[in-house]
Amino acid sequence: MNATASGCPDIAIVIVNYNTSALLRDCLRSVFDSELDMARLAPAEQTSSPCLLNIDVCVVDNDSPDDSVAMVRREFPRVRVIANEGNVGYPAANNQGLRLYGFGSAEIAARALPRYALLLNPDTKLPPDALARMVAFMERTPRAGAAGPRLVRLDGSLDKACRRSFPTPEVSLYHMLYLDRLFPKSPRFARYNLTFQDERAVAKVDAIVGAFMLVRTEAIQQAGLLDETFFMYGEDLDWAKRITDAGWEIWYYPQVTVLHVKDAAARTSLKARREFYRAMRIFYDKHYRAGTPFWLDWLIRGGVTTVGALDLTARRLRGQYGRSAP
Repeated sequence: MNATASGCPDIAIVIVNYNTSALLRDCLRSVFDSELDMARLAPAEQTSSPCLLNIDVCVVDNDSPDDSVAMVRREFPRVRVIANEGNVGYPAANNQGLRLYGFGSAEIAARALPRYALLLNPDTKLPPDALARMVAFMERTPRAGAAGPRLVRLDGSLDKACRRSFPTPEVSLYHMLYLDRLFPKSPRFARYNLTFQDERAVAKVDAIVGAFMLVRTEAIQQAGLLDETFFMYGEDLDWAKRITDAGWEIWYYPQVTVLHVKDAAARTSLKARREFYRAMRIFYDKHYRAGTPFWLDWLIRGGVTTVGALDLTARRLRGQYGRSAP
Protein backbone atom coordinates (compact mmCIF):
# COMPACT_ATOMS: atom_id res chain seq x y z
CA MET A 1 0.00 0.00 0.00
CA ASN A 2 2.90 2.34 -0.54
CA ALA A 3 3.25 4.88 -3.33
CA THR A 4 3.47 3.69 -6.90
CA ALA A 5 6.67 3.60 -8.88
CA SER A 6 5.91 7.15 -10.13
CA GLY A 7 6.05 8.36 -6.55
CA CYS A 8 2.31 9.06 -6.27
CA PRO A 9 -0.14 6.94 -4.29
CA ASP A 10 -3.63 6.42 -5.67
CA ILE A 11 -5.14 7.76 -2.45
CA ALA A 12 -3.52 10.24 -0.07
CA ILE A 13 -5.23 9.82 3.30
CA VAL A 14 -5.05 12.70 5.79
CA ILE A 15 -6.16 12.09 9.38
CA VAL A 16 -6.25 15.06 11.76
CA ASN A 17 -5.99 13.90 15.35
CA TYR A 18 -6.41 15.45 18.77
CA ASN A 19 -6.22 13.37 21.93
CA THR A 20 -7.87 10.20 20.56
CA SER A 21 -5.01 7.71 20.65
CA ALA A 22 -7.08 4.54 21.13
CA LEU A 23 -9.59 5.46 18.44
CA LEU A 24 -6.80 6.51 16.10
CA ARG A 25 -5.15 3.11 16.53
CA ASP A 26 -8.39 1.35 15.57
CA CYS A 27 -8.88 3.70 12.63
CA LEU A 28 -5.38 3.10 11.25
CA ARG A 29 -5.71 -0.65 11.68
CA SER A 30 -8.94 -0.59 9.69
CA VAL A 31 -7.29 1.51 6.97
CA PHE A 32 -4.38 -0.89 6.58
CA ASP A 33 -6.73 -3.89 6.74
CA SER A 34 -8.81 -2.46 3.91
CA GLU A 35 -8.97 -4.64 0.83
CA LEU A 36 -7.62 -2.56 -2.06
CA ASP A 37 -7.76 -5.29 -4.69
CA MET A 38 -10.28 -3.89 -7.17
CA ALA A 39 -10.49 -7.28 -8.88
CA ARG A 40 -12.33 -8.64 -5.84
CA LEU A 41 -15.26 -6.26 -6.24
CA ALA A 42 -18.61 -7.47 -7.52
CA PRO A 43 -18.90 -7.40 -11.33
CA ALA A 44 -21.26 -4.40 -11.20
CA GLU A 45 -18.58 -2.40 -9.37
CA GLN A 46 -15.67 -3.33 -11.63
CA THR A 47 -13.85 -0.46 -13.35
CA SER A 48 -10.84 -0.09 -15.60
CA SER A 49 -8.71 1.02 -12.64
CA PRO A 50 -5.56 -0.89 -11.74
CA CYS A 51 -6.32 -4.05 -9.80
CA LEU A 52 -4.28 -2.92 -6.81
CA LEU A 53 -4.67 0.55 -5.35
CA ASN A 54 -1.88 2.18 -3.39
CA ILE A 55 -2.40 4.42 -0.39
CA ASP A 56 -0.26 6.74 1.67
CA VAL A 57 -1.34 7.90 5.11
CA CYS A 58 -0.47 11.08 6.99
CA VAL A 59 -1.54 11.79 10.57
CA VAL A 60 -1.48 15.46 11.52
CA ASP A 61 -1.59 15.77 15.30
CA ASN A 62 -2.78 19.02 16.85
CA ASP A 63 -0.61 18.88 19.98
CA SER A 64 -2.43 16.00 21.69
CA PRO A 65 -1.76 15.67 25.43
CA ASP A 66 -2.03 11.87 25.16
CA ASP A 67 0.40 9.43 23.50
CA SER A 68 -1.08 9.72 19.99
CA VAL A 69 2.13 10.74 18.24
CA ALA A 70 4.30 8.19 20.03
CA MET A 71 1.73 5.47 19.37
CA VAL A 72 1.62 6.14 15.62
CA ARG A 73 5.40 6.27 15.31
CA ARG A 74 5.78 3.09 17.30
CA GLU A 75 2.97 0.97 15.83
CA PHE A 76 2.56 2.37 12.31
CA PRO A 77 6.05 3.26 11.03
CA ARG A 78 4.76 3.64 7.45
CA VAL A 79 2.47 6.50 8.45
CA ARG A 80 3.80 10.00 7.94
CA VAL A 81 3.40 12.15 11.06
CA ILE A 82 3.15 15.92 11.39
CA ALA A 83 3.25 16.84 15.07
CA ASN A 84 2.09 20.41 15.61
CA GLU A 85 3.19 22.31 18.68
CA GLY A 86 -0.27 23.79 19.14
CA ASN A 87 -3.83 23.18 18.00
CA VAL A 88 -3.97 24.91 14.62
CA GLY A 89 -7.53 23.77 13.92
CA TYR A 90 -9.07 21.16 11.65
CA PRO A 91 -8.87 22.83 8.21
CA ALA A 92 -5.34 24.16 8.72
CA ALA A 93 -4.12 20.74 9.85
CA ASN A 94 -5.80 19.02 6.91
CA ASN A 95 -4.16 21.50 4.57
CA GLN A 96 -0.78 20.63 6.09
CA GLY A 97 -1.36 17.02 5.13
CA LEU A 98 -2.68 17.86 1.68
CA ARG A 99 0.32 20.10 0.95
CA LEU A 100 2.60 17.24 1.96
CA TYR A 101 1.28 15.38 -1.11
CA GLY A 102 1.57 18.40 -3.39
CA PHE A 103 -2.02 19.64 -3.30
CA GLY A 104 -2.45 23.38 -3.41
CA SER A 105 0.65 23.97 -5.51
CA ALA A 106 0.08 25.79 -8.77
CA GLU A 107 3.32 24.32 -10.15
CA ILE A 108 2.28 20.67 -9.79
CA ALA A 109 0.00 19.29 -12.49
CA ALA A 110 -2.86 16.99 -11.50
CA ARG A 111 -1.18 14.04 -13.24
CA ALA A 112 1.74 14.29 -10.80
CA LEU A 113 -0.54 14.15 -7.75
CA PRO A 114 -2.40 11.27 -6.08
CA ARG A 115 -5.62 10.47 -7.90
CA TYR A 116 -7.69 11.12 -4.78
CA ALA A 117 -7.38 12.69 -1.35
CA LEU A 118 -9.32 11.26 1.57
CA LEU A 119 -10.08 13.30 4.65
CA LEU A 120 -10.69 10.81 7.43
CA ASN A 121 -11.48 11.33 11.10
CA PRO A 122 -9.60 9.27 13.70
CA ASP A 123 -12.92 8.18 15.25
CA THR A 124 -13.96 6.24 12.15
CA LYS A 125 -13.54 2.54 11.48
CA LEU A 126 -13.62 1.21 7.92
CA PRO A 127 -14.95 -2.13 6.70
CA PRO A 128 -12.37 -4.09 4.68
CA ASP A 129 -13.72 -3.13 1.24
CA ALA A 130 -14.56 0.53 1.95
CA LEU A 131 -11.73 2.22 0.07
CA ALA A 132 -11.90 -0.01 -3.00
CA ARG A 133 -15.67 0.38 -3.31
CA MET A 134 -15.58 4.15 -2.82
CA VAL A 135 -12.88 4.54 -5.46
CA ALA A 136 -14.82 2.27 -7.82
CA PHE A 137 -17.87 4.50 -7.39
CA MET A 138 -15.81 7.60 -8.16
CA GLU A 139 -14.42 5.91 -11.27
CA ARG A 140 -17.94 5.12 -12.48
CA THR A 141 -19.09 8.69 -11.73
CA PRO A 142 -16.66 10.96 -13.58
CA ARG A 143 -18.41 14.22 -12.59
CA ALA A 144 -18.18 13.34 -8.89
CA GLY A 145 -15.80 15.81 -7.29
CA ALA A 146 -16.29 14.23 -3.87
CA ALA A 147 -18.17 11.32 -2.34
CA GLY A 148 -18.89 10.00 1.12
CA PRO A 149 -20.31 6.76 2.54
CA ARG A 150 -23.16 6.09 4.92
CA LEU A 151 -21.86 6.89 8.40
CA VAL A 152 -23.43 5.23 11.44
CA ARG A 153 -23.05 5.91 15.14
CA LEU A 154 -22.17 3.35 17.79
CA ASP A 155 -25.87 2.57 18.30
CA GLY A 156 -26.32 1.87 14.60
CA SER A 157 -28.25 5.07 13.87
CA LEU A 158 -27.40 7.25 10.90
CA ASP A 159 -24.99 10.11 11.43
CA LYS A 160 -27.26 12.65 9.77
CA ALA A 161 -24.36 14.92 8.82
CA CYS A 162 -23.14 12.40 6.22
CA ARG A 163 -25.55 13.85 3.62
CA ARG A 164 -26.72 17.43 3.74
CA SER A 165 -28.15 20.37 1.89
CA PHE A 166 -26.35 23.67 1.98
CA PRO A 167 -27.70 25.82 4.84
CA THR A 168 -29.26 28.48 2.64
CA PRO A 169 -31.23 31.20 4.44
CA GLU A 170 -34.47 29.30 3.80
CA VAL A 171 -33.09 25.91 4.90
CA SER A 172 -31.43 27.48 7.96
CA LEU A 173 -34.66 29.23 8.94
CA TYR A 174 -36.63 25.97 8.82
CA HIS A 175 -33.93 24.29 10.90
CA MET A 176 -33.84 27.02 13.56
CA LEU A 177 -37.64 26.90 13.79
CA TYR A 178 -37.41 23.10 14.31
CA LEU A 179 -39.63 22.51 11.29
CA ASP A 180 -37.26 19.85 9.98
CA ARG A 181 -37.70 17.92 13.23
CA LEU A 182 -41.46 18.45 13.31
CA PHE A 183 -41.81 17.34 9.69
CA PRO A 184 -38.84 15.00 9.05
CA LYS A 185 -40.43 13.54 5.89
CA SER A 186 -41.17 16.89 4.27
CA PRO A 187 -39.12 17.64 1.13
CA ARG A 188 -39.60 21.32 1.88
CA PHE A 189 -38.89 21.57 5.58
CA ALA A 190 -36.45 18.64 6.09
CA ARG A 191 -33.74 19.61 3.63
CA TYR A 192 -31.16 20.41 6.33
CA ASN A 193 -30.31 16.71 6.89
CA LEU A 194 -32.36 15.27 3.99
CA THR A 195 -34.33 13.09 6.39
CA PHE A 196 -37.10 12.75 3.81
CA GLN A 197 -34.78 10.67 1.60
CA ASP A 198 -34.06 6.96 1.96
CA GLU A 199 -30.74 6.65 3.79
CA ARG A 200 -29.95 3.52 1.73
CA ALA A 201 -30.36 5.28 -1.64
CA VAL A 202 -27.41 6.57 -3.65
CA ALA A 203 -27.97 10.30 -4.16
CA LYS A 204 -26.39 13.45 -5.49
CA VAL A 205 -26.37 15.87 -2.55
CA ASP A 206 -25.09 19.32 -1.70
CA ALA A 207 -22.55 18.21 0.88
CA ILE A 208 -21.02 15.33 2.80
CA VAL A 209 -19.10 15.38 6.06
CA GLY A 210 -15.34 15.68 6.46
CA ALA A 211 -15.23 12.58 8.68
CA PHE A 212 -14.91 10.62 5.41
CA MET A 213 -14.61 12.78 2.33
CA LEU A 214 -13.04 11.25 -0.78
CA VAL A 215 -12.14 14.07 -3.17
CA ARG A 216 -10.96 13.93 -6.77
CA THR A 217 -7.64 15.64 -7.43
CA GLU A 218 -8.95 17.75 -10.30
CA ALA A 219 -11.71 19.09 -8.04
CA ILE A 220 -9.15 20.12 -5.42
CA GLN A 221 -7.02 21.80 -8.07
CA GLN A 222 -10.01 23.90 -9.15
CA ALA A 223 -11.61 24.61 -5.77
CA GLY A 224 -8.45 25.04 -3.70
CA LEU A 225 -7.71 23.77 -0.21
CA LEU A 226 -9.87 24.13 2.88
CA ASP A 227 -10.63 27.60 4.21
CA GLU A 228 -8.59 28.16 7.36
CA THR A 229 -10.93 30.92 8.54
CA PHE A 230 -12.86 28.05 10.10
CA PHE A 231 -11.30 26.37 13.13
CA MET A 232 -13.48 23.27 13.26
CA TYR A 233 -16.93 22.60 11.79
CA GLY A 234 -18.19 24.18 8.59
CA GLU A 235 -15.01 23.82 6.55
CA ASP A 236 -16.30 20.64 4.88
CA LEU A 237 -19.57 22.37 3.93
CA ASP A 238 -17.59 25.28 2.55
CA TRP A 239 -15.31 22.94 0.58
CA ALA A 240 -18.30 21.12 -0.89
CA LYS A 241 -19.83 24.47 -1.86
CA ARG A 242 -16.68 25.58 -3.64
CA ILE A 243 -16.31 22.18 -5.34
CA THR A 244 -19.87 22.37 -6.67
CA ASP A 245 -19.39 26.01 -7.66
CA ALA A 246 -16.47 24.78 -9.78
CA GLY A 247 -18.86 22.50 -11.67
CA TRP A 248 -18.39 19.18 -9.86
CA GLU A 249 -20.96 16.97 -8.15
CA ILE A 250 -21.09 15.69 -4.54
CA TRP A 251 -22.39 12.15 -3.99
CA TYR A 252 -23.66 10.12 -1.05
CA TYR A 253 -22.83 6.43 -1.54
CA PRO A 254 -24.54 4.31 1.16
CA GLN A 255 -23.46 0.99 -0.35
CA VAL A 256 -20.43 1.55 1.89
CA THR A 257 -21.10 1.94 5.62
CA VAL A 258 -18.46 3.33 7.99
CA LEU A 259 -18.61 3.52 11.79
CA HIS A 260 -18.27 7.04 13.18
CA VAL A 261 -17.97 7.51 16.94
CA LYS A 262 -18.33 11.27 16.34
CA ASP A 263 -17.08 14.23 18.35
CA ALA A 264 -14.62 12.05 20.24
CA ALA A 265 -12.13 14.89 20.63
CA ALA A 266 -14.69 17.67 21.13
CA ARG A 267 -17.41 16.01 23.18
CA THR A 268 -16.60 17.80 26.43
CA SER A 269 -15.17 20.99 24.97
CA LEU A 270 -17.02 24.28 25.40
CA LYS A 271 -14.69 25.84 22.85
CA ALA A 272 -15.67 23.23 20.27
CA ARG A 273 -19.36 23.98 20.73
CA ARG A 274 -18.71 27.70 20.42
CA GLU A 275 -16.80 27.01 17.21
CA PHE A 276 -19.82 25.14 15.86
CA TYR A 277 -21.95 28.28 16.03
CA ARG A 278 -19.10 30.48 14.86
CA ALA A 279 -18.75 28.24 11.80
CA MET A 280 -22.44 28.70 11.01
CA ARG A 281 -21.98 32.47 10.97
CA ILE A 282 -18.81 32.30 8.84
CA PHE A 283 -20.47 30.07 6.23
CA TYR A 284 -23.57 32.24 6.05
CA ASP A 285 -21.57 35.49 5.81
CA LYS A 286 -19.32 34.04 3.12
CA HIS A 287 -21.91 32.52 0.83
CA TYR A 288 -25.35 34.01 1.48
CA ARG A 289 -25.43 37.23 3.49
CA ALA A 290 -24.84 39.57 0.55
CA GLY A 291 -27.96 38.32 -1.22
CA THR A 292 -30.24 38.02 1.82
CA PRO A 293 -32.96 40.60 2.56
CA PHE A 294 -32.35 42.69 5.67
CA TRP A 295 -35.22 41.22 7.68
CA LEU A 296 -34.14 37.64 6.96
CA ASP A 297 -30.48 38.45 7.59
CA TRP A 298 -31.41 39.89 10.99
CA LEU A 299 -33.54 36.85 11.77
CA ILE A 300 -30.85 34.34 10.80
CA ARG A 301 -27.99 36.08 12.59
CA GLY A 302 -30.10 36.67 15.66
CA GLY A 303 -31.36 33.11 15.56
CA VAL A 304 -27.86 31.62 15.43
CA THR A 305 -26.80 33.78 18.39
CA THR A 306 -29.91 32.97 20.42
CA VAL A 307 -29.96 29.25 19.70
CA GLY A 308 -26.23 29.04 20.39
CA ALA A 309 -26.53 30.84 23.73
CA LEU A 310 -29.46 28.66 24.83
CA ASP A 311 -27.66 25.47 23.78
CA LEU A 312 -24.44 26.36 25.60
CA THR A 313 -26.37 27.40 28.72
CA ALA A 314 -28.37 24.16 28.74
CA ARG A 315 -25.23 22.07 28.37
CA ARG A 316 -23.57 23.89 31.25
CA LEU A 317 -26.61 23.37 33.46
CA ARG A 318 -26.50 19.66 32.65
CA GLY A 319 -22.89 19.64 33.81
CA GLN A 320 -21.55 18.73 30.37
CA TYR A 321 -18.93 21.49 30.61
CA GLY A 322 -17.07 22.11 33.82
CA ARG A 323 -15.80 25.49 34.91
CA SER A 324 -12.38 24.74 33.47
CA ALA A 325 -13.61 23.45 30.12
CA PRO A 326 -11.56 24.90 27.28
